Amino acid sequence: MSEDKSTVLSGTEGKDVLTASTSDSGPLSYTIGDLAKEFGVTLRTLRFYEDKNLLNPRREGMNRIYSRRDRARLKLVLMGKKVGFSLSEIKDMLDLYDLRDGQVTQLRVALDRFTQQIDVLKQQRADVDQAIGDLERTVAVVSGMLREKEKSES
Repeated sequence: MSEDKSTVLSGTEGKDVLTASTSDSGPLSYTIGDLAKEFGVTLRTLRFYEDKNLLNPRREGMNRIYSRRDRARLKLVLMGKKVGFSLSEIKDMLDLYDLRDGQVTQLRVALDRFTQQIDVLKQQRADVDQAIGDLERTVAVVSGMLREKEKSES
């Protein structure tokens, strides 16, 4: 696959991330290499997510075999990281999804956290816009100073 992970998780794929489930079409199982290649992550990253109990592949001998559910969880982990959630926050949301009281609790918590994260990202964008404006003004001042120095030296 020639797409990088930012392409894989953006655009129309975003809807797929949110609706991903064990009923996704495609293979029933995946190797660690399959998922690493598809999502543009390293084998070490997938093992790390397993160590953090974000993924739970079954074992066949020394090989990890990932289910559609693991693939869907990986998509959610990567989307969560992309929008600024910590792995701990992502795990909490995934754990809520696994509760047997239906999806209402998970959806409410996810909606609240997503809304909060949107606010955080908007503030970060405003901060970045402010920093860019400050730098552009500084560049204009320094450029003017440089022009004046060059004129006086010639």
